[in-house]
Amino acid sequence: MKKFYIILLVACFTNTRAFSQTEPMYSQYMYNMLGVNPAYAGNRETTSFNFFQRNQWIGLKGAPKTTSISIDKAAKEGKVGLGFQAYDDRLGVESATGFNAILSSRVKVSEKGILSGGISFGLMNYRINLNDVMNRYTPTDPSFISSAKPSQWNPSVGMGVYYNTDKFYLGLSTPSILRSRLAKYENFVSGVQKMDDFHLFATAGYVYEINEEVKLKPSTMIKMVSGAPIEADLNLNVWLKDMLGIGGSYRTGDAFVGMVEIQATDNLRFGYAYDMPFSPLKYFAKGSHELMIRYEIGNFKTKIKSTRYF
Repeated sequence: MKKFYIILLVACFTNTRAFSQTEPMYSQYMYNMLGVNPAYAGNRETTSFNFFQRNQWIGLKGAPKTTSISIDKAAKEGKVGLGFQAYDDRLGVESATGFNAILSSRVKVSEKGILSGGISFGLMNYRINLNDVMNRYTPTDPSFISSAKPSQWNPSVGMGVYYNTDKFYLGLSTPSILRSRLAKYENFVSGVQKMDDFHLFATAGYVYEINEEVKLKPSTMIKMVSGAPIEADLNLNVWLKDMLGIGGSYRTGDAFVGMVEIQATDNLRFGYAYDMPFSPLKYFAKGSHELMIRYEIGNFKTKIKSTRYF
């Protein structure tokens, strides 16, 4: 078991020349950890269904749109986490549809602390619709007419580690260590193996209990991509009576985010986030909308009560 975690850590820190995809963005990352870190599978100790949809940069033609559906649960008395995710990600003339099967191993390392290591395996169908390219110099250019809708299936593998107590969590992951998404069209026709950018995500959060009715939950997600500046989401949520969460985030160099979460019942939660860009993109787009729905089945007298915040 120790060797398993050592291999995961070494791979996360040293595999900086691996092939990878451009990962979708989520403002409510703290409630979509399964899409960021496979080691999160089974963490909530219930059967959890999650739906996410993000419409980014409203008003900008070809802007990103991502839909994700996932399910995960704990097994073997909480020692194993199982999960499955299906997604559809669109950007301009490119689109990617795929699925991932997720497995995590969970070990209790202290009275309240659990360390998890996870890995995901899947397939991605990557497509480019060259007929939708705008402002082509010559509409009859054979480069656009021939194989105008190339499509290719690629394997995807992700891995991560995750540690949590009842009030704190810390995670490190790389959602894709293989070349699942091609950066340029000529890769389709030439077969040239070019390096894609490597993604490394670090997440952390803590719950401060002001009193029985008010809790503060600061969190962060730091995104490191080779060849690009480090980007960080700095978030603060206030939870009232474990029913209503109101908060906001600052995404470095990009946007302010407002969000609200409603725990409608013990089983059902709704979330909504709106991004307000302050980068030059604000002159071309009106912002981004993100919807989250979570439904859970399980024994809510378990640890789920203390970890519902993440």
